[in-house]
Amino acid sequence: HINQRGKTRGQRYVSAFILLSAAMNTASAVTHYSIPEEMEEGSVVANLAADLGLDMKTLSKRKMRLDVIAGKKYLDVNKETGELYIVENMDREYLCSSKTATTCFLKMEVIIENPVRIFNIELEIVDINDNAPRFRRDIINLDISESTPAGERFSLSNAIDPDVGTNSVKTYHISESDHFDIEIQTGRDGSKFADLILKKALNREEHAVHNLILTAVDGGVPARSGTANIIVRVLDTNDNAPQFDKDSYNINIMENSPIGSLVVKLNATDLDEGTNSVIVYSYSLYTSEKTHETFSLNPNNGEITGGLDFEEKQVYEMKVLAADTGAVSLSTHCNVLIRVEDVNDNRPEIDVTSLSSRIPEDAPPGTVVALMGMTDLDSGVNGQVVCSLPKDLPFDLKPSPDGHFYSLVTNEFLDKESVARYDITITAKDLGTPPLTSTKVIQVEVVDVNDNNPLFTENPYTFYVVENNKPGMPIFFVSASDFDEGENAAITYSLDRGSTGQSVTSFLNINEGNGNIYALKSFDFETLKTFQFHIIAKDSGTPSLSSNVTVNVFILDQNDNAPVILYPVRANGSTEGVEEIPRNVNAGHLVTKVRAYDADIGYNGWLLFSLQEVTDHSLFALDRYTGQIRTLRSFTETDEAEHKLVILVKDNGNVSLSATATVIINVVEPKEAFAASDVKSAVKDEEENSVTFYLIITLVSVSALFIISIIVLIVMQCSKAPDDSSKYLQDVNYDGTLCHSIQYRSGDKRYMLVGPRMSIGSTIVPGSNGNTLVVPDHRRSASGEVRTVFIRYCLLNQRKRHVLSECVREHVVVCA
Repeated sequence: HINQRGKTRGQRYVSAFILLSAAMNTASAVTHYSIPEEMEEGSVVANLAADLGLDMKTLSKRKMRLDVIAGKKYLDVNKETGELYIVENMDREYLCSSKTATTCFLKMEVIIENPVRIFNIELEIVDINDNAPRFRRDIINLDISESTPAGERFSLSNAIDPDVGTNSVKTYHISESDHFDIEIQTGRDGSKFADLILKKALNREEHAVHNLILTAVDGGVPARSGTANIIVRVLDTNDNAPQFDKDSYNINIMENSPIGSLVVKLNATDLDEGTNSVIVYSYSLYTSEKTHETFSLNPNNGEITGGLDFEEKQVYEMKVLAADTGAVSLSTHCNVLIRVEDVNDNRPEIDVTSLSSRIPEDAPPGTVVALMGMTDLDSGVNGQVVCSLPKDLPFDLKPSPDGHFYSLVTNEFLDKESVARYDITITAKDLGTPPLTSTKVIQVEVVDVNDNNPLFTENPYTFYVVENNKPGMPIFFVSASDFDEGENAAITYSLDRGSTGQSVTSFLNINEGNGNIYALKSFDFETLKTFQFHIIAKDSGTPSLSSNVTVNVFILDQNDNAPVILYPVRANGSTEGVEEIPRNVNAGHLVTKVRAYDADIGYNGWLLFSLQEVTDHSLFALDRYTGQIRTLRSFTETDEAEHKLVILVKDNGNVSLSATATVIINVVEPKEAFAASDVKSAVKDEEENSVTFYLIITLVSVSALFIISIIVLIVMQCSKAPDDSSKYLQDVNYDGTLCHSIQYRSGDKRYMLVGPRMSIGSTIVPGSNGNTLVVPDHRRSASGEVRTVFIRYCLLNQRKRHVLSECVREHVVVCA
């Protein structure tokens, strides 16, 4: 398409040609524009976004930018409208001064992000006729012998015009002369130069000096011209000119030839003698300045030496003059054509045009990391480049169709926790012999994504806490770690109050920062022996991840309960009792029994009895384990009728606790004893009637509770996993001495800790203390079994009135 815009300084024309490849979305498509040089700054070349088919609505978000591959940035693109405009005035002769071709191109790249795309832009700078031809010398001096025949030609200095094409030198004119004319010659590169032709033989005596004006005219509209003065001096005769052994020399030379090495040796001869045969070699006047800089010509022997670079120029053409030193010098010329053969002496170059140095670890395979351009100044296979990556990296290289660009992409998901950063070495190797390589290191940082749950150091946790702890103090702590980093690894702790229940978590608190767990109350082993709750560890990522852990807490007993005297106890609460015995009892007679219990367990609840005071040590003895008081001998007439015994009951804790009881023993005559016995029998008959009534009520209650317990256990087992059964069963059980028991589970067995004188069936001998009973493991009816055992004990001993009366009096027959 052609865009035409009027400007205040004149009408300028901008033409654009868009060359599209078969795939419109590839980087190999080249958009071609053509503009004249010297366009004003701010002039719009074309709407690049429209030509490339880009959506104008998303253009600003995609960060469109223009990069010039080589040279200065003369153009830019409007990121809002997509218009390509002139930033700085462009002089074609400055931009393409080293090019002999008639075309001048400025190559650019348009890079668009989100997603990344690259377009190649080729801008042709069209020449305008803004330069006039110019001669290297304003005055051209020629010495021509008068013996020179008509038709002889002399080389003149050609004019230089930086413009190209029709705007370059088109023709030459010479001022009117009877002896001279010019002939226009065209060089191999299309340049024009003029030879001076002698139309008529010269006569020095008639005209010794001829002044001519040489005019060079270009083909521009309007045409421009330049002039030079030709001064011809007519010399005396030197009628033999030097002759080369060849009219032209064609030389092939490798570009890696050392600087100063011999390129060619020219040879010319002159048939004259003396000074007229001495030959001096020189470049012709229209030999380019670049040739002068590259090659050195020895004027005495005709040797041409120099160093070459294929990448700079591949063909050199020159004319060499051979002139004698006669009074009137005669010369001839030959053509020298030097072709430079390429050598693989340039390493490939890697140019990273776009780089995303931070890639999230959850980026999908195929994510573009970098775009790279590959160049090699050599030609042919020496300039063909292939790229490679080290093995075992999660990246691939994808070449463009023309092989000039590569994209570095991921080929699998990255893992920040395995590799946090990649140093990717890109190796570019050409196909020359031997091949040359170059490397480029690209650093890619893997950005962390919250993909790891916190992990507790233990699962489950088990802690042991001594009872009577101080409220508000930390009792233990939990710890979790996260393989992520930063906010994704910042962990907060909380109690799972939903699954644990308010009954447990109501007296606990947790520090959400360090996992310290605080008890808001003091634990009492006799009230609570074990409990379980759950803790949640949650990271601070988005979205956050969490995990939970089960915490089992066991309360350890302390000796914080003193023994309690159950008998003797009076109605007023004093631990003092009075017993009457006949004077005629034998040794070993059971006077009474001191009964006590301790709420603690184990050694803390193991009670020992001892006599603290006694009126007569020879009469009474106390069993230290059972508390039974028996006579040691028969009473005599001299023994006192009243005896006082003070019994000390002490537990076995580290810091022992104790209680005392006082027993007054009155020794009476047998008749009084029988009377007292009758009274007691009447009382016992009343008690037996009460016992029968209580037993009936108790059996009915226990049966109902047992049935309800079975139903509750079945429901609980259906709603819970088998391993969720309670590990600890708290149950207070009593025999005739109100013993204390605690059941707990370990492995496939259940154990019962009992206090002093615990009798269950026939497995425990009365009088034992601090023993452990092994109870068969029936999970679904554990508590019911224990209750049944205690009731069975009461029923089996129902004929023993003292047992039943004690059970009923102390309300221990209701084992639940």
